[in-house]
Amino acid sequence: QVQLVESGGGLVQAGGSLRLSCAASGRTFSTSRMGWFRQAPGKEREFVAAISGGGGSTAYADSVKGRFTISRDNAKNTVYLQMNSLKAEDTAVYFCAASLGVVVATTTFAYNYWGQGTLVTVSS
Repeated sequence: QVQLVESGGGLVQAGGSLRLSCAASGRTFSTSRMGWFRQAPGKEREFVAAISGGGGSTAYADSVKGRFTISRDNAKNTVYLQMNSLKAEDTAVYFCAASLGVVVATTTFAYNYWGQGTLVTVSS
């Protein structure tokens, strides 16, 4: 069983930055793909970014490419999402996700462990 706990959300002005963290329990972190998804009010959960088990491969949604960076520290069992140049449309609850397997995955179906989410609000 893997438990994921997100942190780092909050209120920020448009153009600002935030860094989200996701701490994972369990011994399989280094062999788990990790992803960030988000869900805005009234909308479906959507892919944001993903990283392979070793950290060598990443993927991003077109809407965040060039502004967000996903990274991981396997020694700390933690994955990060650095968010720069934030826009009002980035406002959402951000979820961390994990599943066994080293290849990057961009769909919700590929993940079977989810955190509770952290709210990011960007004021315009």
